[in-house]
Amino acid sequence: MKYDSVQTVSAVYTENPLAKTINPYLEAMPELVDIKTFTERLKSLPEIPYNVELESPEVRRRYLQELNKLFIPMDYMYVIYDMLYRAIEATYGTKGTVESIRQLNSVYEDFRAGESISHAYSTQAFSGAVLGVPGIGKTSTIIRCLNLIPQVIVHTKYKDRPNYTKQINYLRVECPSDCSVKTLAFGIVASIDKAIGSEYFNQMTLQKSLSASSITTKLKIICMNHHVGVIVIDEIQNAVTTAQKNKQIKPLIKFLVELTNDTSTSLCFIGTLAAEELFMSEDHLKRRTRGLRLLPMKPDAIYRNFLDILWAYQLTLNKTELTTKIANKLYDYSGGIPAYMVKIYTEAQVQAILSEKETIDDSMIQKSVNILSLDVPKTYLRGTSISDFEIKNHESDVLIETGDMTEEEGVVKREYANQRGRKAVPRDKYDLINLFEKNMETDRLIYQLDQFGLIERI
Repeated sequence: MKYDSVQTVSAVYTENPLAKTINPYLEAMPELVDIKTFTERLKSLPEIPYNVELESPEVRRRYLQELNKLFIPMDYMYVIYDMLYRAIEATYGTKGTVESIRQLNSVYEDFRAGESISHAYSTQAFSGAVLGVPGIGKTSTIIRCLNLIPQVIVHTKYKDRPNYTKQINYLRVECPSDCSVKTLAFGIVASIDKAIGSEYFNQMTLQKSLSASSITTKLKIICMNHHVGVIVIDEIQNAVTTAQKNKQIKPLIKFLVELTNDTSTSLCFIGTLAAEELFMSEDHLKRRTRGLRLLPMKPDAIYRNFLDILWAYQLTLNKTELTTKIANKLYDYSGGIPAYMVKIYTEAQVQAILSEKETIDDSMIQKSVNILSLDVPKTYLRGTSISDFEIKNHESDVLIETGDMTEEEGVVKREYANQRGRKAVPRDKYDLINLFEKNMETDRLIYQLDQFGLIERI
């Protein structure tokens, strides 16, 4: 590996096919890891003592907290990592040193003149979004994916010439519940300070009566000075909700559009599907927020594999077999959302231990659902299930193999699940679909249609 997985590294330059001109920032980029390495570095399988059943009920309940550390990589997560890496590379790959200086000078001149003008450069950065149902692991996945990339690369010399700068590959900013344009801008500045140990936030807050426009312009200059690759804005639905409530949608859109246009810094929005309505209603954001729309797991083999791994962390004295009936109940109650699956399973064990029953059964699962007050939606906006992503040609020992499982067995039959759609009704003998299915030969089909008076001979 070019760099160890640490936050700050010294620049190591290697040839990059995207570098058309002198471009130390692109040449200093880390490698794009393959799916096998990705899986190994992302997975987290907490260790539980093999003789944990000898421990007291109090100790075993405390060990259940380890389940919060469980992280099972899935193929959709590699798609997110690949997207983030390419977003950073797009920032550096579309402009060299000369272009960077030109952009910085333009923004600085606007700042001195007291103006805020959006410049149209030929260099367009990546802009997209990852929206999904709460609890499927968006934020935890983003954090783990970014941790595979050094956040800061320190440059001291390039091609035997001094070149001291701190390149920030990524920033992650979380929008608070009352997020405004100023709050978001200051949050990005604070994130920069945290990454490189600067004092930009304190310097800006010492100045009284700073307008949103001034803050935005200073932020642009800082981003370009430190060559920020991508800004990941998490919980973007908070900024959207606040802007809608305060009727500040246009300033928010202006801020986001100008930030990426004037600096060529990539933007990635992370949040719930609640932000989709605004994204689709504004032309400026529609094309800039295309990306993944993630829905829960389907009741299929991937769901069962996930549940098999989770089920191995059973700390009750009496071990319960994971049956199809239990799998169906857990899917129905969790809706295929991983976070809910873990919560239900953990709480069911807590209740089983507290009751001294020491067995996970239907009653304990139901009791845990009641305690947690879970109410999973049955329908969602459009999107793609996290079960539907598939990356070929990789080996992984994270997911439990299904062995000789047939196609029918590979799908969790939802015998106890809340059925969606209309109930199936038997078709009568005159039904055309029924006739077509039973009479595949043309002559026989014509005969049957004639018998029921469904065709007219001329």
